[in-house]
Amino acid sequence: MSRSSPGVARMAAILNFIADHPRQSFALTDLVRALKLSRATCHALLTGLVDVGYLYRTSDKTYVLGPALAAIGRTAAEHFSPLQVAQPEMRKLADDFDVVCGAYFLEGDTIHLRERAASASHVGYPVPLGTRMPLRWVQATSFFARNPREADAAQVRINPSPSAEQLEQLHGGMAFVREHGFIALIRRADSSRTAEISTSGLEDPPVVPQTELEDARAYPLMAIMAPIYDARDRVSISLVLAGFNGSMTGAEARRAGEALADACARISRFLIGQPEES
Repeated sequence: MSRSSPGVARMAAILNFIADHPRQSFALTDLVRALKLSRATCHALLTGLVDVGYLYRTSDKTYVLGPALAAIGRTAAEHFSPLQVAQPEMRKLADDFDVVCGAYFLEGDTIHLRERAASASHVGYPVPLGTRMPLRWVQATSFFARNPREADAAQVRINPSPSAEQLEQLHGGMAFVREHGFIALIRRADSSRTAEISTSGLEDPPVVPQTELEDARAYPLMAIMAPIYDARDRVSISLVLAGFNGSMTGAEARRAGEALADACARISRFLIGQPEES
């Protein structure tokens, strides 16, 4: 992967440092010391940033964020959606694995399907865009993977409440997500073959989390789910691959799960402002 130029990285370092201290202004000497830049390089970068309005030089020769950068920030805040970043990833996953990839948002105790990408063989997938469903313990394995206490609190609000066995599966599933970045959901033995993972009523989805994937063993795979994290290390979006045809081996399920987890990790890094891994 190509790397950005040193000049761009230094310019970004200046803007990020000043943005991290919004109620302060900084002199050239302050920035040279904090960012370990040469005085000449730092002065040249500051002059360029002032010229384009990204920084403002005050009367006491210190620097603050400028009006042009503030306008860009307002535009981004008003119009940016994480779905803009997720959509290309979802399209690739849907085509690579011949499935439907859905973006489910957690809104209180409700899950909302807000975006979807379908492969050619799943254009008529029966779960409509915009579907809302109550949060169930199965989906909590992804949405609360790093917050077991919040997962337990959410289960108290669920009607009907999960059984002791389901709570054990929930915590096992969350541990699997923390370790692997995804969870495979297999068909319950007592569920209909025509049942869908999305249910709008009080019933549980016809799936259970699978916390062991043996390479050669065949599993009745229905879906794979993975979380997208924000800057507070919380999950408001999970991507779900669904529409798998027939059974899949553990190795096949793991390959799809790892691809989904990698996509969610890339989206998470973007949303929290981390650079792309090289």
